[in-house]
Amino acid sequence: MSRTPTLSRRTLLRGMGALMALPLLDVMRPNTARAAPPAPRRFVAFYTPCGIHMPKWTPDDEGANYSLTPTLASLAPVKSDLLVLSGLNNLPGKPDGDGHHAAATSAFLSCVKARKTEGTNIHTGISMDQVLANAVGKATRFPSLELGIDQGKGIGNCDSGYACPYANNIAWAGPSSPVPKETKPRAAFERLFADFDPGATQAELAKRKAYGLSIIDAVRDDAKALQSKLGATDQHKLDEYFTGVRELELRVNAMDGAGPTCGAVTEPADTVDVREKTKAMLDLIVLAFQCDLTRTCTFMLGNARSERVYSFLGLTGEHHAYSHHQRAQANYDALAKIDKWEVEQFSYLLQRMKGVQEVNGTLLDHTAAYFSSEIADGNMHEHKNLPILLAGRAGGALAPGRHIRFGGQPLANLYIALLNMFGVPTTTFGDDGTGSLSGLGA
Repeated sequence: MSRTPTLSRRTLLRGMGALMALPLLDVMRPNTARAAPPAPRRFVAFYTPCGIHMPKWTPDDEGANYSLTPTLASLAPVKSDLLVLSGLNNLPGKPDGDGHHAAATSAFLSCVKARKTEGTNIHTGISMDQVLANAVGKATRFPSLELGIDQGKGIGNCDSGYACPYANNIAWAGPSSPVPKETKPRAAFERLFADFDPGATQAELAKRKAYGLSIIDAVRDDAKALQSKLGATDQHKLDEYFTGVRELELRVNAMDGAGPTCGAVTEPADTVDVREKTKAMLDLIVLAFQCDLTRTCTFMLGNARSERVYSFLGLTGEHHAYSHHQRAQANYDALAKIDKWEVEQFSYLLQRMKGVQEVNGTLLDHTAAYFSSEIADGNMHEHKNLPILLAGRAGGALAPGRHIRFGGQPLANLYIALLNMFGVPTTTFGDDGTGSLSGLGA
C-alpha cells in the first residue's frame, strides 16, 4: 500500500540568499493523522493605552442577547465569536503614589506589582504570554512574537518615577527581563518571512540586494519544485499564502519607500502613519499564525501614557490628555472616537483570522484573542472593571457570543483559565490569581 509523502513543518523555501517559511499544509501532517489532525491553538494579546471611555463600551445586557455598544459596533461581523468580559480587576497594577499607566502596563499580562524605580533594578513578574511561550514555544520556529507601534525608551523615568521598561513592554520573560517589541513592519517581515540563508553565497546576497528582489521571486524556483509535489488543496493554500505575503510585502515597501529597484539600496525610513503600520502588523500576526511560525503573540497599539495625536480622526489633542477628561463632553467625544478606532483594528484582526480556513474550522476558531487596556477610566486611573474582550474559540475551549459580568474577580484568574486551556496546569498566577475563571467554556 503506497503512502502519501510527508513534508516537515519546518521546511523552508530557499533561493537568492533568502529563506521563506511555509504555511501549514496537509502534506505536512503524518499519514496516520490526516483524518483528524490536531489543530494548534494560538494566543494573541492586543494592548491599547490610556483606558477606555466605559459608558460607551459596556453592554447593558448580559448573556447571548446583548447588544453591541457604539464603541463595539465594528465587531458585528464577529459578534458570535466574541466574549465581552466585565467586572475583572487587576489590583497589582496600582502604583505606589502616581505612575498608574506604567505600573498597570507592566502588570497588564503579569498581574504583579512593579517595584517603583527609575533605575536598572526593575522588578515585576513573568507575563502570561511568556509562560505560554515556555510551554508551547518549542513546537514553532519562534517561541513568541512581540510587536508594537511605538518604540520604547531605555532606563529612565517614563511615568512619575516608574522606569521606561514598565511603560513600554507587556511581555516579560522574567521579573527583570522585558521582551523588546519589534516596531518596524519591514524588520518584522524580514524576520518572519524573508530570513537570509546563512548558507548563501556572497554573490547570491549581493544579487538579491542589488535587484531588490521580492521574497517570492527569490524562492520562486524552490516553490515551483514544491508545488509539483502537492495536491490540489495544498496548491490552493500555497497560492493564497504567496498572495498574502506578496501583498503585505508590497505594502511594507510602499510605506517606507523601498520598492523594487535596480539602483543603490538605501536604508528605508519607517512610516509614521499609524493606520498603515497597524494594519501591516496585524497582517503579520495572521500570517505568522497561518504558517505556524509561532503560537503566542503580543501587540501594543501604543506605549503607556500615549501622547499620540489622532489627526485622521479630526482630533488635535493628545490621547493621554483626552483620557483625563475632567467630565468634559468634548473629551468624552474625543475618547469615544479613539476607542472606536482601536476596536476597529481589533475587529480587522479577528475578521482576517476568520477568513483563514484550517482543518476543523478557521484560524479564529483555534485562537484566543485578548483585547484590553491597562486601566478602565483614564481620569480616575481605575484598575477595576477593566475593558476586556476575548475572541475566538481556542480550539473549542471557549464558548463565545456572550457578555459575562464577574463580581470583581482578579484578572489573573482569567490568565489561569487561558493557560489551562493551552495545557499549562496551574492554579495560581501573579500576585492575586487564586484559581481558574469559570464560565468561559460551553
